[in-house]
Parts: sequence; structure tokens; C-alpha cells
Amino acid sequence: MAQRSVLITGCSSGIGYDAAHALHARGWRVFATCRQVADCDRLRGEGLESFVLDYADEASIAAAVDETLTRTGGTLDALYNNGAFGCPGAVEDLPRGALREIFETNLFGVHDLTNRVIPTMRAQGHGRIVNCSSVLGFVAGKWRGAYVSTKYALEGLTDTLRIEMRDTAIKIILIEPGPVTSSIRQKAIPHFERWVDWENSARADQYRTSLLKRLYDDRGPDPFELPASAVSRKLIHALESPTPRARYYVTTPTYLMGFARRVFPTAALDWLINKN
Repeated sequence: MAQRSVLITGCSSGIGYDAAHALHARGWRVFATCRQVADCDRLRGEGLESFVLDYADEASIAAAVDETLTRTGGTLDALYNNGAFGCPGAVEDLPRGALREIFETNLFGVHDLTNRVIPTMRAQGHGRIVNCSSVLGFVAGKWRGAYVSTKYALEGLTDTLRIEMRDTAIKIILIEPGPVTSSIRQKAIPHFERWVDWENSARADQYRTSLLKRLYDDRGPDPFELPASAVSRKLIHALESPTPRARYYVTTPTYLMGFARRVFPTAALDWLINKN
């Protein structure tokens, strides 16, 4: 059997890093991409094939797809859209530029990359496209409006693509993690500092007592937090099962919020989210 190939984004740390190593250990040919050259160099030193892919840069996406297909001889079995970042802050404090920047990476880049690999998968007669969403792709959360809006949009785009691809052999899948060990909080700080003028916000006191502590203080793991390997286990099933599910929950909060969203009135769900 020919070695299966997968292109993964956001592999510098966290979910993408674990996924790249987990699939490599299972015999997959992994193209582990990152935004920064230094991270790619590090991954190559760990035995992975790695090159740059920046969702915010169309030329970078095109070059990464060309590099992948050149290395495989024109085939690709799977794509795992994992890369994303957060820009915390109250919705009323988010300028237009902040939303434009986060959508370029978390949605538009994902869409661009996906559409560039679909023709290859159509031509070869099979493929799997897995998009990493979040529990915040179907329930909102305070201070996370920018990230939530991109993940809600990603879920809608993914669901539509899945329906449209029913007449092909290309499977479209969502993974929806809750709290998972990663560096997304630390990596969100520069975006917060660039875009959110919290000191002049009507919510300045709330920033001081809530968001700033969460961003800057090392409080240890979140409740119910799982390691990135928990996501990799679901990803392996999504890629290797002959009948993958349309969506995979990861972590207890995702299951709880999935249940609550189905059965709770909106007011009750809002109360529950606000308490947590």
C-alpha cells in the first residue's frame, strides 16, 4: 500500500505539533507546516517534512500546495486545517482591522487552502479534509468575540462543503476541541495589545479583574483541560476510519455545551456561559 500523505497547518506547537508527530508515527507522510521558518527548521530536525505556510498570505498558500504536490508526485490524501489564533477583547472594543486580520487567517486562509487541494482530491478519486473548529464554534464566550465569530463561520462553511461533497469521495469533517493544552493564550497577547485599547474602554475595570489576569497570569491548566494528544486520537479516527463522523467532540466541556445548546433555552444557556 502506498504511503498516505497529509498536509497539516499550525504545527509549531500544541494541537498541530502533536498531530504531526502522531500521524508520522503511524506511517503517514506528514507535511507539517508553520508560519515561521525557524519553526520549520526545528520540525525538520525532529524528522518531519516541514515548510512555510501562512494562511494570511495567498502566495504562501499557493507555494505550500505546489511544494506538497511536487513532493508527492501530484497526490494528497488528507488536509488538516488546524492553524488559528485568538484576539481577545470585548466585542465593542474590537476595531474593524482586528476582525479583518483574524478572519484572514482563521477563515479566508483555510478556505483558500481547501479549495486549492480539492481539485487534486477530485482527480485521484478520494480525500479527507478535516477542519479544527472549537467548542466556541457553536457556543459563544465572553471576551472571545473575534475568535468565536471565525469559528462559527468555519462551521457554517464546513457544513455546507460537506453537503456539497456528498456526490464525491471527499470526506469533510469537523473536530471541536474544548480546553486543550497549547500556547494559544500566550500567542493571543500581541494581538490583544495591538488592537484593544482596554484602558479607555467602558469595561476597563472588568478587563483588570478578569481578562488581564487570564491573559498574563500563569494559572495552570483550565478545568477539564486535556493534552493535545486527545485531539490527535480523534483526528486519527477521522482520517483512518472507513466511515468517519461529520464532527468529533473533544473534552468534557464540548460534550456538556453540545448538550446544553440542544436542550436549554437561550436565556438559560447565556446564564450558564456567563457563570463559567
